[in-house]
Amino acid sequence: MKSFYKNISICATLLTFVVSGCTKNFEKINTDPDALTDGPPLNMLVNVIRNTGEQFGGDVDGYGTFAGYIVKIQYMDFMSGLVPTNNSYGNRWYACYYNNAQLNYLLEQTAPEPQKYKNVRSVARIWQNYMWSYLLDGWGDIPYTDALKGLPEKGSVLTAKYDKQEDVYPAVLKSLKEIADDMAEGVGEDDIRSGDFIYGSKNFKDISIKDEMLRWQKFCNSLRLRIAMRISGVSSSLAKATIEEIAGDKGKYPVLETNDENCYLRWPGSKPYFEPWYSSGVDGNRINNWGISDIFIDHLASMDDPRLAVIATKNNEGKYVGFPNGASKGPEKTTSVSWIGNKYIQDPVGFTPFYKSCETYYILSEAAMLGYNVGITAESAYTRAVHLSMEDNGVAGADITKYLEGKGKWNDTKERIWWDMWVALFKANFEAWSLYRRTGIPLTNYPSLNSIFGKKHNDQPWRLPYPNNEYLYNKENTEAAASSVVDYVWGKQLWWDTRKGKF
Repeated sequence: MKSFYKNISICATLLTFVVSGCTKNFEKINTDPDALTDGPPLNMLVNVIRNTGEQFGGDVDGYGTFAGYIVKIQYMDFMSGLVPTNNSYGNRWYACYYNNAQLNYLLEQTAPEPQKYKNVRSVARIWQNYMWSYLLDGWGDIPYTDALKGLPEKGSVLTAKYDKQEDVYPAVLKSLKEIADDMAEGVGEDDIRSGDFIYGSKNFKDISIKDEMLRWQKFCNSLRLRIAMRISGVSSSLAKATIEEIAGDKGKYPVLETNDENCYLRWPGSKPYFEPWYSSGVDGNRINNWGISDIFIDHLASMDDPRLAVIATKNNEGKYVGFPNGASKGPEKTTSVSWIGNKYIQDPVGFTPFYKSCETYYILSEAAMLGYNVGITAESAYTRAVHLSMEDNGVAGADITKYLEGKGKWNDTKERIWWDMWVALFKANFEAWSLYRRTGIPLTNYPSLNSIFGKKHNDQPWRLPYPNNEYLYNKENTEAAASSVVDYVWGKQLWWDTRKGKF
């Protein structure tokens, strides 16, 4: 698929023409984008999830830098990558539409026998909405209503209009609720465990179909929580209704609550299917390209946060030392800077996080602070979230208690939730960047010190640049959507980004 993303030169609406099959094993995935085969539905789903993991999970110093976690220490980041191209962020745009085109095809092929294929259809429908949420959180206004309608029987829409994000977020929440209601009625007949690289038999040897699908059901409702909290500052009634519905009926709307339920993609661990950070850093001999940012090291150290020892390595002097974002040149010795910790980059199997269960409790804590009826106090939810994050990082119970009784102690503020959530989301970099844009945490975040845009902007990017091919092949609609955008990624904040004083 990599060659497909490098060479594709059509806009998002044309991606409906591209449907390719794969086998259920990573090693045998069909990489020919021109092979329009009627592959088994499960194989197609596996291909889409793998592709998502590669495109978004493989990002180290893009969203990782935007979120304030990771900086380049060899080839300095001056933000030139924000100029629209069809690589990098363009690839991820097309990955979302390509994935949803494949999933549309899967759903069409299985529509005549919905109960026979209910389980694979449920996961496919959830993942489609996950892709829409990526597009919305990354770009804001996107082709949605007219997207994926390039074929004659679908309307021959080759230049799709862009929908306003404030119209699409509610549509995604509506779709996820429909899926949640459908899944609450029971599982289907199909067994997808052998091809489910998240909750299937590869990672959970003796899991039953019922338990596997329960985890997908929980992931669906957890996504609803995430999206609802994202828009809580601009659509409070919808956010409140969604979160209270889920929290008020855990039997019908269960959510991810334990680390065993984390929505993590585990990789085969052999070439070419290494975990993406391992693939780039260790197998690709680029591990010394990245250091932990100064603001992240400083925060973790100031909080006596035991996760520091897991997230970062010590430098050549046995100290934790961060590095500035966009410094004019790198350090004399890259080993003088703390690198990414072994848990996150040294494991060839590793994990790509799509949702950490601790996020559920950070959201419920904030919801309680907002006055929502969620059946748990803000403090209790916060404490549970911290425990989950610490335990996922292998922190000992005594150290967790010390943190919660010390500098991480609950202080009845949303800021305490957000700061700890920022730490907990490490490696889920895209989600952490969204947290920053919604809350302003970390307050210490800053853009490249030597940006090609000079001093015109005092903040990290607010959005991702629309791909160059959108300007070429969907010019009128793309330019209309980008009319208030300045320097590709600033100018117009996303709908739910209500921060002031940023430019």
